[in-house]
Amino acid sequence: MRVLIVEDEPMAARRLARLCQELMPQGTPPPLVRDSLADAQEVLAGRTVDLVLLDLNLSGEDGFQLLDEVTAGSFHTVVVSANTDQALRAFELGVLDFVAKPYTRERLEKALSRVQGRAAGPLRTLAVRKGGSILRVPLEEVAYIQGAGDYAELVLRDGRTELSEKSLDRLEALLPTDFVRIHRSHLVPLQDVTRLWTLEGSRTAVELKDGTRLPVGRSRVKALKALLGTPLI
Repeated sequence: MRVLIVEDEPMAARRLARLCQELMPQGTPPPLVRDSLADAQEVLAGRTVDLVLLDLNLSGEDGFQLLDEVTAGSFHTVVVSANTDQALRAFELGVLDFVAKPYTRERLEKALSRVQGRAAGPLRTLAVRKGGSILRVPLEEVAYIQGAGDYAELVLRDGRTELSEKSLDRLEALLPTDFVRIHRSHLVPLQDVTRLWTLEGSRTAVELKDGTRLPVGRSRVKALKALLGTPLI
């Protein structure tokens, strides 16, 4: 996992880098450290980072302007900040976790473990880049999400689509648990599933409220049935 630390306090940056090295698996490359938004953006433009550990206050730069940028990226973002009053707002924008300063080694370890799991807070919007700006897409407008290579396509309830730089795996880690992975290529809101269909050849599909039918992976049928509490039709 390639980590970028964005922190303008040298001592804090060194401690964070040291702990990351201690907590991450052997062979993980040393974290990159940058102390300004401009320098961080230069690194992120290369699309070589998996996780950003971000301080919200970078020498007076607007931390939430930065959040708009980073939550639209292909990587995960964990905020490491003393501005705990902004935690809920940060979660709603799509950060994976918010580690309050001063933090412990155990709390940072928990945050790093979440990179492989589910987010800690209530995501409300997904940020996507569009026309040189950042567009926030409310989750309630998302009908389903489908994989598109290293990206993911958000299919909206009004028929429009928006392209997220995050892969389906990374979106799955960010989204609330009521978004369910039904196939290697699809995530759907569980409350929108109205029916399970058994198709020819023992294949399975779901039907959503708007009539859309999507395939269900064979390995996911049993878990989906349990979540829905309904028999196959």
